[in-house]
Amino acid sequence: MSFGLGHGRDLDDAPGVVGISREELPPLPDEAMTNPRAGLVDPRTWFRDPSMPLEIEIGSGKGTFLLEQAATRPTTNYLGIEWAREFYLYAADRIRRRGLPNVRMLNADATEFLRWRCPDAFAGVIHLYYSDPWPKKRHHKNRVVQDRFLADAWRILTPGGELRLVTDHPELWEWYEDFIGRWTRPCEPDAPQLIGRPGPAFEKRDFTPPEWVDDEHVIGTNYERKTRAAGREPRACVLRKC
Repeated sequence: MSFGLGHGRDLDDAPGVVGISREELPPLPDEAMTNPRAGLVDPRTWFRDPSMPLEIEIGSGKGTFLLEQAATRPTTNYLGIEWAREFYLYAADRIRRRGLPNVRMLNADATEFLRWRCPDAFAGVIHLYYSDPWPKKRHHKNRVVQDRFLADAWRILTPGGELRLVTDHPELWEWYEDFIGRWTRPCEPDAPQLIGRPGPAFEKRDFTPPEWVDDEHVIGTNYERKTRAAGREPRACVLRKC
């Protein structure tokens, strides 16, 4: 079974072609180290209608959120990024079988993809739900939310765009809150250097669940249902680009 882009085939003629493997991305040129824009690609061109608004989900897992969200909002394109190849293939197959033309899956490291591949101001929302907490202190460097990630998210979001965060891990939430506090304060010392402008990068707002989620859940995935049943309550917020 093929999940590739089809190497130039018309997406309208290949509705099952939903995945982009690491190998299908063009190589990152050497000059990207001195010119970060040298390796940029435009993910909007991967969709049947590139003119529609685009949203990104980091860590899509088995694709449950994307399946529901994309079916509810057919006039928005959704790019799911998943590092684990087996989950990427599973999610891509689910999307293929549902026949959703507004979803694509990418098998890649999301933080590296945002850093080196994404153009400025092209995504309206970044969804980051139940990210790996990497609980051991020596592994904290692997957590998605870092200063560099927040700077990259700010850059690729459209004006007023949103970074939406959900976790059920108390210590990771404390980690989030520390970064959120720094990046929503007017005088954060790192933000001006990383984003090239003074003042706060984001405004913190309350999280509103998608319209298809029932009143008892936040994003309505199977993982959330299992963890809530086990007594692990989610915490969530939205960072709106200033």
